[in-house]
Parts: sequence; structure tokens; C-alpha cells
Amino acid sequence: MAKKLLITEKPSVAREFAKVLNINGANKNGYLESEEWVITWCVGHLVTMSYPEKYDEKLKFWRLDTLPFLPKEYKYEVIPNVENQFNIIKSLLLREDVDTIYVSTDSGREGEYIYRLVEQEIGLKGKNRKRVWIDSQTEEEIKRGIAEAKDLSEYDSLSDSAYLRAKEDYLIGINFSRLLSIIYGRRVAKQINEEKISISVGRVMTCVLGMIVSREREIRNFVKTPYYKVIGEFGEDKTFKAEWKVTEKSKMSGSTKLYNDNGFKKEDDAKEFILSLEGKSAKIIEVKKAKSKENAPLLFNLAEAQNECTKRFKIKPDETLAVIQELYEKKLVTYPRTDARVLSTAVAKVINKNLNGLAKGFKDEEISGYIKKMINEKYSTNLIKTKYVNDSKITDHYAIIPTGEGFENYDKLNELQKNIYKLIVKRFLSIFYPPAEYNKISVTVGIENEEFNASRKSVYEKRIFRNSKTKPRNKKRR
Repeated sequence: MAKKLLITEKPSVAREFAKVLNINGANKNGYLESEEWVITWCVGHLVTMSYPEKYDEKLKFWRLDTLPFLPKEYKYEVIPNVENQFNIIKSLLLREDVDTIYVSTDSGREGEYIYRLVEQEIGLKGKNRKRVWIDSQTEEEIKRGIAEAKDLSEYDSLSDSAYLRAKEDYLIGINFSRLLSIIYGRRVAKQINEEKISISVGRVMTCVLGMIVSREREIRNFVKTPYYKVIGEFGEDKTFKAEWKVTEKSKMSGSTKLYNDNGFKKEDDAKEFILSLEGKSAKIIEVKKAKSKENAPLLFNLAEAQNECTKRFKIKPDETLAVIQELYEKKLVTYPRTDARVLSTAVAKVINKNLNGLAKGFKDEEISGYIKKMINEKYSTNLIKTKYVNDSKITDHYAIIPTGEGFENYDKLNELQKNIYKLIVKRFLSIFYPPAEYNKISVTVGIENEEFNASRKSVYEKRIFRNSKTKPRNKKRR
């Protein structure tokens, strides 16, 4: 009987697929097997690009006359510490009773590259190959992914992109690391009291490092310039405060004593100006009232989630990715490595599944309160014509949202994982809420030809996850 071979990126993911497919077969060395299925897994990358010395032993030595290194054909090799698992996968791919291969590595460029390198190194031919492309690891999504698996060749463009990126990284890293190390290595080593060093250059790493250095230089070269604002206190109890700003009618218009249009360079000049106004009557010149609305922000993509988690939890971007990847593998959220902040039309049409799953399965008092409010006030769940749905802004995957499943794993999460999960849930629920509404009042007070302005923003109709507090302003600014 012909068998189907399914290859995932990690052992934990393979076990999830096995559960969904009801595979209760033998747990063998590096794979699972039943009468119909064989499931195995990579452990990240199994194959890598070879270093220059594998092309020519002479290239082991870093010399200017061997640069640039631009091979016509690239060489690849199995990574030594994962060679055993590679050989297991190789033997399974070449088995005569395996006629169909389901590629179920992560649904993205890197996952595609991981499998394609394995297949290339083995030289596989004559097998029917299908690509399983899923957005979450829920049972329903895994079954859909297998049932709707397309021919692997339909993802050749994604594979080409992965190969090109890897070659670009390789060529930039190899050539520029060698070049700069040869030219500047001794000089840099001397500066840091080392005998010798190598200078690492990377396509992304070096650009990011350059941005950090530029910012650090700005900080170090920044010169503090104090300036002084004038704040008027009005009313019998002096509780109403407004800030002076120069106008064309002001006696300070065009004065060199000003740092900007609402501040003085010197404290004495500011005090002198204040004394010139003391004892004079003030009157309200203008009062403006306006209402404004604020919609919930777009959903999380990976970058936005990393930024938010860095602010809230003071963690590094790679820690955020690791946590969301863990939530994804526990079926709690959708695929994390996405650059989209919107949903697809197809997902938006069935979004009630996610909401119903949260309402029934997630026993959290805070989240339950938000969902109860949605139900009681009958908030619409029709997102099709909103800014949160846009097929043109989705490449591989839609935004990161809760699946409405996986709650059997929630209690096993640590505190940080729970906090990040709830952050994703809140961002998701907020898109169903009506916009927050604010009242904005602007008041202009006049003393002779001088004007003082004050404005306040207050919540008119408070919705979800809004911060309506205004920050106090300092009289002295830098």
C-alpha cells in the first residue's frame, strides 16, 4: 500500500499533525508511522551553504587577490550536528512505498527554503509533492491545509526568493567581512587591545548597526538648550492655566529674545515680559468646541507586536517572536511571521468562529468583560468594508489574531506568555468596538495684544483600550 509522507519543521508540530490525522502508529527513531501516513520533521535548517574553502583549499586564507568570491555554482552541505535527522528524512523520501510528499514546514519563505535544501541535497525525483499552507495549527486549519494542498511547484517563486536572499546574505557576508578584516582588522585590534580580530559584515546586521551608531552620535552630540515658557494663571482661584504664544500683534513679534514662538531664551526676559502684563485685565477672546473620533489601531503584525512588547514588557524583539511562536504552536494564535496588519476577506467572513471560541473557551475575567460588552451593546462583527480587511495588503499571511482555540494549553503558559496572548486578544477585540469619541475645547485669553491658549481633550464616549489621560506640561523645556 502506497504511503503519504508529511514533513514538518519541528517535532512538536509533527505531533500536532499526528493528533489531527489520528496517527497512532509506531513512534520510531525520528519519525512516526501508521498504515497510511509517515510523519517526520526537520530541526530547523539541515543543509547550509558551504564556505569558500570547500570550493578551493586556498580560499581558507583571507587575501585581497582572492576577492571578490563569486562562485558560478553554489555548493551546499549537511550541517554536522543534525546529520542524523537528515539521513532519516533522506531514507523516508527515497522509500519506494512513499508516493506523495506533503511539505508542511512553516508557511513562509524560510520554511520553504528549509525543505527545498533537503530535497536538493538528496536529489529527489519522481515523487508527487504537495505544499500544506496553513495560518494556524488548529485542527480545522490543519485538515483544510492538507485537503487543499497545492502542487509544490506553485511555490517555486517563493523558493526562488528564498534562494536569492540566502545567496545575497552569503556573498555580502563572505566578501565584505574578508575585505574589511584585511584592510582594517589590525587597526581595530590595536584600538581594543586584541592580537587580531575579524570584522563581521551582514546585509541586515550592518545596516542596523549603522542606524544604532548614527543615533548614538546624535545623542552624544546633542546640546541642551533651555528655554522658558510663560504660563498664565486665570480666575479667582487661579486654577485655569493657559500658555502664551507670540502673534503678529504681540509686542514680542520678531524679537531676538525669543527661542521660538512660545518661549524665551533667557529666564530674565521671560520674567520681564510677565511683569509688563501684571495687573492688566484679561478677557476670553474665543472658545472653540469640537468632537473627534479615534478608531482602534490596525491588528498586530510581527514588527508591531515586537514594538508594543518592547514598550510594555521591556523585552527584546527575538523574545517576542519566541513567545508568539510558542503561542502559535499551542494553537492559541495564528502564524506569527507576517507583515500584514489586516485580515483577508475570506477570514473576515468567518471571524465569528474566533470570537465565539474566545467567548466560550477563554475564562479570563477582563477579556470576558469586553466580550460581554460587545454582546450586550450588539457591536457589529461585519468587518468587510472596514480598514481592517484588505486583500491587497496581504502577501503570505494575514495579521496575528487569536484562533479562539488551544485554551487547554493556556494554564501551562508562564506570566509573560499570558500577557502577550492577552495583548493580542485585546488588539483583536478592539477592532469590533465603535470609535472612541472625544470633546475638545480650545480657549483663547487676551491681555492687551498678547494671547494665551489652552486646550483640553476629554472622553465623550469611552470605548476599549484608550488612554484619555493628558500629561502635565512643564514650564521649563529643553
